[in-house]
Amino acid sequence: MQYNTNRIPAALSALALVSILAGCASPKHKAPVEDRPISGGARSSAPAPAPSPAPAPDTKPLPGAENAGKPGYYTVKQGDTLIRIALENGQNWRDLVKWNELENANRIEVGQVLRVVPPGIDAGAVSARPVATAKVESRPLDSKPAAAPASAAQSPAASAPSTPAATGGDDDPSWGWPVNGPVTAGFDDARNKGLAFGGKAGDPVLAAADGRVVYAGSGLRGYGNLVIIKHNATYLTAYAHNQTLLVKEDQAVRKGQKIAEMGSSDAEQVKLHFEVRKQGKPVDPAKLLPAR
Repeated sequence: MQYNTNRIPAALSALALVSILAGCASPKHKAPVEDRPISGGARSSAPAPAPSPAPAPDTKPLPGAENAGKPGYYTVKQGDTLIRIALENGQNWRDLVKWNELENANRIEVGQVLRVVPPGIDAGAVSARPVATAKVESRPLDSKPAAAPASAAQSPAASAPSTPAATGGDDDPSWGWPVNGPVTAGFDDARNKGLAFGGKAGDPVLAAADGRVVYAGSGLRGYGNLVIIKHNATYLTAYAHNQTLLVKEDQAVRKGQKIAEMGSSDAEQVKLHFEVRKQGKPVDPAKLLPAR
């Protein structure tokens, strides 16, 4: 038999093509797949652009930062309120607002630095100031105010003196006991910054000395309904856990005047927590109060 030799190469080529296609279809030899972008565009060899850098944080210094660490200035800590800062520095919180030009007394920031002594006062010399000659006039406990209608005498406003009590001297005030009840807990600078007195709900709470009310409210955590009286440039007293407050801020009061009624606000039982602060530092009231 005679073969057509011209058709052999063509047959071999077809056989080779079938083998290649079979190899591509084999599960052990997958056909190459070109990696294309999802968008369908041509694949680019250029690297992806670097992400834009994050904006730099705002490094604007907080108000008063230039005075941090200086005498007469206080750096705000977590949990501070203006009322607490004022109490612990022996000041009226309204004065702190004025001295620091605060727009909102309820908005102070951690790290903010506040002036806590009056402008023009050398804070380093506060404790060394000479005793002023002006004395605070006090009213005896058993004296009575001028006659007034019975209805007016029952109101707190009627018990306020007609002449504001002086608060400018540095002498020790003439102290009196804030309540008639017994002392149930003594002074401890670490755990109890004053004296605790027992009593019944509604018992009268009395101003311990002449002065002016610088706070009356419940904005200081742990103190409940609180009255703070500034007696002079050196002394403050605080009366906590009352059920009723009978005075208002900026009201002048006299020693022995009823300023509140004892209660258990922010406390587990009826009691009066009484503090004396000397230039903001708690001192033992038992060392200042007269003998009973």
